[in-house]
Amino acid sequence: MTVVRTERLVLRRWREEDIAPMAAINADPEVMRWIGDGSVRDAGSTRAGIGAMERDWETDGFGLFAVELGDTGELAGFTGLAVPRFLPEVLPAVEVGWRLGRPFQGRGLATEAARAALRFGFERCGLRRIVSIAQVGNDASERVMAKLGMRPVLETVDPGCGRPVRVHEVTPAGAVLHAPA
Repeated sequence: MTVVRTERLVLRRWREEDIAPMAAINADPEVMRWIGDGSVRDAGSTRAGIGAMERDWETDGFGLFAVELGDTGELAGFTGLAVPRFLPEVLPAVEVGWRLGRPFQGRGLATEAARAALRFGFERCGLRRIVSIAQVGNDASERVMAKLGMRPVLETVDPGCGRPVRVHEVTPAGAVLHAPA
């Protein structure tokens, strides 16, 4: 079982008991505002999404981790690596992404989790380039990308929802894999 630990977080594979808290995160319109067309997701689609995340681990050798707080075990959301099939023009590529519930936002947890996912991708999976994709206007995600050492390389449109997106990328040489002192 793949587990990555950071100062405050545990990144791990998904469990059945993660479905309800992740469904609550996915049902929050503010959390989902910058995801696809902004639609919320119910428990059934969350279950299916978690199933797809787990299948990605089996087929790709990497995937999206459940993110829990190390001190409480509470599920905060997810981070990790995925192939961004929704945006074919950037393929072949691997994307680092994250989604945290509102109580966990604004505390540096997304940066900490995504930094660990980048380290995993570069050091354990041997990736040479990782992208991240944010809808234009999602300033919070773009701030995380900047903290990771990512730089914008392309603006385009998500064909699934018609919203403009900005693609960022980083290589191992440019990545900020450890928190600044």
